[in-house]
Amino acid sequence: MTQPLVKVDNVCKTFQTADGRMIEALRNVSTEVAKGSVLAIIGPSGSGKSTFLRTLNGLDRHSSGSISIDGVAVSDPGTDMNALRADVGMVFQHFNLFQHKTALENIVLPQVLVRKTPRPEAEARARELLARLSLGHLAQNYPPQLSGGQQQRIAIARALAMRPKLMLFDEATSALDPEMVGEVLDLIKTLAAEGMTMCLVTHEMNFAREVCDRILFMDAGEIVETGAPRAFFAAPRTDRARQFLEKVL
Repeated sequence: MTQPLVKVDNVCKTFQTADGRMIEALRNVSTEVAKGSVLAIIGPSGSGKSTFLRTLNGLDRHSSGSISIDGVAVSDPGTDMNALRADVGMVFQHFNLFQHKTALENIVLPQVLVRKTPRPEAEARARELLARLSLGHLAQNYPPQLSGGQQQRIAIARALAMRPKLMLFDEATSALDPEMVGEVLDLIKTLAAEGMTMCLVTHEMNFAREVCDRILFMDAGEIVETGAPRAFFAAPRTDRARQFLEKVL
C-alpha cells in the first residue's frame, strides 16, 4: 500500500494562558492524509482546527504525539524546519504578503531565499503562475493596490512556486468579500483536480462537500467524526456533528 503523505498519531497541544491557566487545544488527534487527496477540517470556532493545521508544518509545536510529512518527523530536533516548510505550503486568511514588495517579488523571494533557486528561474516560475492565475498584468503592483481576492491568489501562487508536496489552507476565504470568494475556491478546485494534496480549514460547507475527499469534524480539540463528504453531510453519525450541521447548513 502507498504510504500516506501525512501521518498524525495521538497529537496533543497544550497552551499556557497569560494568567497561568493550561488549555488543551488538541487532544489525542490521529489521522492520515493520502497523497493526492483533499481533507476538509471543519467545526465550531475554538475547536482546534487552525491549531491542528499549524502543527502540520511546525508553526505550532505539538506537546506530545507524532507528526510526519512524507516520512519526515515534524518534531524531530534534527529536522530542517525551513526545508520542511518549503515542502508544506501554507495560505493564511490574511494573505501575509510583503506590503513593500511587488506581486512578482512576493513570489520570487521565497524561491531564492529558501529553495536557493537562481533568480531568472524563480522569476520565470513566478510569471508562469501569475499568467495562469490571470494576474500577469499585475506583476508590478503592490499588495495595497490589489483586491482581497487578487492578494489571496498571489499568496497561493507564492506557495505553489515552492513546488510543495502539501498545501495547507487556513480559512483562506474568510477575509474576502463574498464576490471574491468564488475566484479563490475555483483555484483550489483546479489544484484538487490536478492532484495536489491539500488540507483545508473551511467554513464553506458546499465547497467541502463538492471538492474534498474526506471530512474531519473537530470539537473541543478532538476529532469527533471523520468520513466521506456525502455520508457525513447526509447522515452524520454523532449528535455533535448533527447539531453543528443544523446550524451551518
